Amino acid sequence: MSYPKSFYFSCLLLLLFVIKSCTKTKPESKLNFELTFDQNLVEGDQTGRLVLLLSKTDEREPRFSLTDGPDTQLGFGLDVENWNGQNALTFQGDTYGYPIKNMGDIPAGKYYIQAILNRYKEFNLSTGHKVMLPPDMGEGQQWNRKPGNIYSKPMAIEIGANGGDFKINLDQIIPHIESPEDTKYIKHIKMKSDLLSKFWGEDTYLGAHVLLPEGFDEHPEAKYPLMIFHGHFPSDFSGFRTSPPDPDMKPEYSARFGVDGYNVMVQQEAYDFYKKWTGPDFPRMIIIEIQHPTPYYDDSYAVNSASQGPYGDAITYELIPHIEEQFRGIGEGWARFLYGGSTGGWEALAVQVMYPDEYNGCFAACPDPVDFRAYTSMDIYSEDNAYYYTSDFKRPLRPGHRNYLGRVDATTEDMNLRELVLGTKSRSGQQFDIWEATYSPQGEDGYPVRLWDKKTGEINKEVAEYWKENYDLSHIIKRDWKTLGPKLEGKIHVYCGDMDNYYLNNAVYLIEEVLEATEEPYYNGEVDYGDRAEHCWNGDQENPNHISRLRYNTMYIPKIIKRIEASAPKGADLKSWRY
Repeated sequence: MSYPKSFYFSCLLLLLFVIKSCTKTKPESKLNFELTFDQNLVEGDQTGRLVLLLSKTDEREPRFSLTDGPDTQLGFGLDVENWNGQNALTFQGDTYGYPIKNMGDIPAGKYYIQAILNRYKEFNLSTGHKVMLPPDMGEGQQWNRKPGNIYSKPMAIEIGANGGDFKINLDQIIPHIESPEDTKYIKHIKMKSDLLSKFWGEDTYLGAHVLLPEGFDEHPEAKYPLMIFHGHFPSDFSGFRTSPPDPDMKPEYSARFGVDGYNVMVQQEAYDFYKKWTGPDFPRMIIIEIQHPTPYYDDSYAVNSASQGPYGDAITYELIPHIEEQFRGIGEGWARFLYGGSTGGWEALAVQVMYPDEYNGCFAACPDPVDFRAYTSMDIYSEDNAYYYTSDFKRPLRPGHRNYLGRVDATTEDMNLRELVLGTKSRSGQQFDIWEATYSPQGEDGYPVRLWDKKTGEINKEVAEYWKENYDLSHIIKRDWKTLGPKLEGKIHVYCGDMDNYYLNNAVYLIEEVLEATEEPYYNGEVDYGDRAEHCWNGDQENPNHISRLRYNTMYIPKIIKRIEASAPKGADLKSWRY
């Protein structure tokens, strides 16, 4: 039997209706957050990075709960420009976030929510660019602790299956930080850098915490060698305490090291160092910890760079001589030594390589990547993507962080997407962004050029080549050994755990190959590894990592004395400071 075409068409419509009726569809989530701020807290309209944070727990404020690891909570970020606090800004379903990329995908449930504005200011650089960046406010470039940043109190909310509308007002401001006071042994200095002030277009300062030797006032004729500790922003001189551990302090468990009462151990080690420092026959010298934060990070990486300016020259030619003049340093390259771990390990080696005549030795523990063929878990020269290994049929993720057994708890993509929530244009104040701010050329907009696309991980080979020629320490040593070799012989000491959490040992293996291949002269230094040791192992083969990391000074001072005895020029002062 034949039916008209209209009959078949009607049947098709009926079938589609039945299918649609029987299919359960997830209701569209309409989630909106309207944010305002109290205009009495700050003057004028505000520009910066506005971060909205949600947490499933109230154990700590949401602003302290965004991490790379599995315990991270949620964060979403917006760039804001000339924001008038009375005009609400809206976070909606497509707002970019980490680890959930779109706000509209947040599951229903109870959350604790908080917002914070990392405030920017304009810098008029000597390069002719105007850039908006978060100035350091004495805290070491910490977005969630920065004095002057405004935020809201944590608030409990309930997100329903269909989303919800929420209003948040930023009505709190982080207070000013008091500077530490001088003591008999520890002095604090701050000096204006002419070089940096010219670059940044405003007065820019360098600081340092100075540990003076026992007998400094009683021996005015003495002049001292100088130890320069590089590392993250120090609020005061660390690891030095003139009294025993506080008897009323409650012992705390360290999840990082799996040790009970670690806070007590830290104070005990600091007191033990004080007793050695002031004891008889201990070498008398000066130790400094430098403060050199930039708008991009808690320190500058101590080298000259296109986007941060001449920090290497400023530290070496302005700050160091200023300290030596004020505190009777010997003031010559043979009497200056560099040391540090992680960021500080890279800085110690980089400064030694880039200013070979100005320093007489570096002790670089667990350094940041010193060879970009092993830039954490990737080779930026031969590989195309920072987040995924090359494969025809798979997308294997690159690991970013592991424990000493190799268990991965964060990928490189995780780390970078978290940074992207905290800031665009390399402004997150975090690890991968400061490497770009230090190593990359300056873009036409005045900000660092990305090594890779922050969302996709695609590597820019032109930028990688710029990194290679200017900041790949292994490449620079190999390329320039003919001139560098005679100046670096006996000065390079590198230490790393072979299970470094950030895969930094891979680059150390590569630079060791370069160093061992040197001739005329042979580098005549030291590279050593800690078996199953995590970040930040520093050369101690006898003690666990949680103890050795507290003994940098007492570990390296004997090595420094040997170096001085072997290399000091004829007529050098080897006696006035040995009392």
